Amino acid sequence: MPLKNKTTKTVNALNLIDIDVQFSEELGAEEINLFKSVFKKTHLQSWVNWALDPGDAHLKELAIRIVGSREGRRINKEFRAKDYATNILTFNYSEVFNVQSDLVLCAPVVLKEAVKLKVSLKEHCAHLIVHAVLHAQGYDHETNEADALMMESLESLLMMSLGFSDPYLC
Repeated sequence: MPLKNKTTKTVNALNLIDIDVQFSEELGAEEINLFKSVFKKTHLQSWVNWALDPGDAHLKELAIRIVGSREGRRINKEFRAKDYATNILTFNYSEVFNVQSDLVLCAPVVLKEAVKLKVSLKEHCAHLIVHAVLHAQGYDHETNEADALMMESLESLLMMSLGFSDPYLC
């Protein structure tokens, strides 16, 4: 059946991405259940799909590991030489650009940020997934102000398209 519009394409494209969610042994049952309620397959697929560039959607496999503070700090220190747990990290593992990416989300950091920003955990997680998927496609906000403005503008547009508020107006 031929694709009729962008919405149909978006729905059909969801099946092209294999998303795996993993939980660290460091997390308690309460944290795991809370994040499981947010990271429903349909939510994740929607957030990831909206963040993919439709003309260059090469991302085929995405693993999201939800970790505690110790593991988040260790990974950030090992790979970025920063001795603290951060909200989310993006890793690409393929020589072919954008084929496989892993995201590491630190549950305690994300929970604190959502409260501080006065947004729901679902909204904050959606923003972090959109942000990380943009990183997986080569967007960067740390190289210069122009790149940061481009990435943040795209994040704002994507989040509002998903029905959330602009994350940079919080």
